[in-house]
Amino acid sequence: MQHSLYQHGTLGTLMAGALEGTCSIETLLEHGDHEIATLTGSDGEVIFVDGQAFHATTSDSDVRILTGDTLTPYASVSKFSADTTFEATAADQDMLYQQIRQHMLSENLFAMVKITGTFKHMHVRIMPKQNPPYTRLITSAKAQPEHHREHITGTIVAVYTPEVFHGIGAAGFHAHFISEDRTFMGHILGFDLAEGTVEIQNYAVFEQHLSTEPSFLNKTFDYQDIAEDIRQAE
Repeated sequence: MQHSLYQHGTLGTLMAGALEGTCSIETLLEHGDHEIATLTGSDGEVIFVDGQAFHATTSDSDVRILTGDTLTPYASVSKFSADTTFEATAADQDMLYQQIRQHMLSENLFAMVKITGTFKHMHVRIMPKQNPPYTRLITSAKAQPEHHREHITGTIVAVYTPEVFHGIGAAGFHAHFISEDRTFMGHILGFDLAEGTVEIQNYAVFEQHLSTEPSFLNKTFDYQDIAEDIRQAE
């Protein structure tokens, strides 16, 4: 329990339109090796696995490795070292998340979860990029492409946020997936696990970093209905 979860930006401000990238991938890699994030303009989905940063965007079907100077408005990252590990079989998303909750130290702490295995079905989305002037993210979410794969092997990285911190992150599990062959990834909307290994790291320390860039400091955000927007988008 000497670990911490580092976060740049908040999901609430991202949903409100704070989409300008204000932290580099290089900086985030200094804070950890496993992560979920997006890029400037909420351009697609980002995942860190074992110190490598991957990005999927709606502009093409390729997964690419990110360079260090690429910027993100929102990311959660940790130096992942599991406190708890267990094997799971034949579970859909809700069933597996319930099992994970039972293995977590507490639902009142933050946690990162890594699931490596084979999935009967994987359902993801990729958020489409916005260009300035940025609008609330829920407008992009309504146009997001969704993708399905059957019988796929890969890795899930998920961040668990306690209910009281909804807005800082998404209460519950916020998860991204990447296939073993690094050709398919996205923000998870649903899955069915065939078999896999679940690793959990619990965090009593949460480090929140906010931007000091003028694009963030000088903007007034409308947070009306943001909590519900997050639930709809996530």
